[in-house]
Amino acid sequence: MILTYLPIIAEAPLAFLILMAAFVFAILEGLIFHEFCHAYVADRLGDSTARRMGRLTLDPRSHYDPIGTSLIFFVGFGWAKPVPVNPNNTRNPRQAMALIALAGPASNLVVAGLVGIPIKLGWVPFWHPFVSAGSVSRWAEVWTQSPADLAGLFLGTVLLLNILLGVFNMLPIPPLDGSRVLTGILPRDLAREYARLEPWGFGILMLLILAPFITNGAFGLFMIMGPVINFLLDLFAGPGFTPFF
Repeated sequence: MILTYLPIIAEAPLAFLILMAAFVFAILEGLIFHEFCHAYVADRLGDSTARRMGRLTLDPRSHYDPIGTSLIFFVGFGWAKPVPVNPNNTRNPRQAMALIALAGPASNLVVAGLVGIPIKLGWVPFWHPFVSAGSVSRWAEVWTQSPADLAGLFLGTVLLLNILLGVFNMLPIPPLDGSRVLTGILPRDLAREYARLEPWGFGILMLLILAPFITNGAFGLFMIMGPVINFLLDLFAGPGFTPFF
């Protein structure tokens, strides 16, 4: 991802710095706060596993995965160190697991809603860096027209990345949070049948991620996520924007 914006370092260094600051802030906040919320909800429900293992903290060092978190900056896909939880320590393990899992994606959407307020009120424009590689230089001219445009670029990037993280993690594919939520709310018999997918979950996820390259863009993960992402963009940034997907 970062390599896409290297051409604008010389011609629009301020735009490049804003983009990098937004990426770093959004990814670290999006992943670290996400994992902290898992730990916090688990602790409140009676499972102290995360607290005992030093994960009930906002210290990035406790949640940073050297490989997974670093990958996000270069390929746009990665992960933080998962928070250890044991729902059997709670009064209602199935319900607790669903709530603990839901807390992470919900935290991303709360952040998206907050940073979207200035955009929705019209104080700054909604800009984001997910443009074609060949048009980055042209967009850099737009992003640097005024302080409001630069602020819109920062907030828009944080907004969109948090929506992406929240929606992605709610996909009902193991080992994502959405699969834990679904397991917790399905009837027990269906939940047991669904749990059989877990050994295949990572393979299914990777297949969906690679699908655009295999199908020449005819199908892919973001075609599934797109309608939800566009709905949330309308909700948090206001209607009237070009659909992201």
